[in-house]
Amino acid sequence: MLAQLFYQVLDWLFGFLTLALIARFAMQWTRVSFRNPLGQFVVAVTDWAVVPVRRVIPSAFGVDLSTLFLAWLAQAMFLGLVFGLFVPAAAVTPAAMLSLALLAVVAVARLAIYFLFGAVIISALLSWINPYAPLAPVVNAIAQPFLRPIQRVIPTLGGVDLSPLVLLLLLQILLSVISSAQRFLFPFFP
Repeated sequence: MLAQLFYQVLDWLFGFLTLALIARFAMQWTRVSFRNPLGQFVVAVTDWAVVPVRRVIPSAFGVDLSTLFLAWLAQAMFLGLVFGLFVPAAAVTPAAMLSLALLAVVAVARLAIYFLFGAVIISALLSWINPYAPLAPVVNAIAQPFLRPIQRVIPTLGGVDLSPLVLLLLLQILLSVISSAQRFLFPFFP
C-alpha cells in the first residue's frame, strides 16, 4: 500500500516535470511567445534545469535538444527509481539499464502524445466557446501544425472542422500501438 502510494507520487512529480518540459519544447518549436500565462508558468517550472543544461547541449536545426534531453532524463530517473525500489539488486544489469533508457524514450513519446491530445481538445473547445481567450493563440499554435495536413485532405462540413476529431483518433491509435509495443518489449514494467 505504501509502496503503491510512493509510486503514484513519484509518477505524478516526474510526469508533471516531463509535461512541463514537453510544453516548453512544443512552444519553442512552434515559436509561440512565452509572454502569456502558460508560457511564463512553463518557464518558471523548467528554467532551473534547462538553462544550465543548455550550456552543455546546444540547439540544433531549430530544435531545443536540451529540453528534450531533460524530458528523457526525468523519465529515466523515474523509471530508475521505480526499478531500484521494486526489483532486486541482482537484476540490475547493463541490458536492464538499456531497457530503462529505451523505456524512458517510450514514456516521453507517450506523454508528448497526451500533451498534443490535450492541446487539440482545448483548441477545439476554445474555438467554440471563446476564441479570443488569452490561452487560445498558444494552444492553436501548438495544435495547428498537426491539424493543417488533415485539413488539406478533409474539408469543413457545414462550417464544422472535423480535423481535430480525425487527429484525436489517429493519436489514440498511436497510443494503442505504443502501449502494445511497450507491453511486448518490456513486460516487466507497468
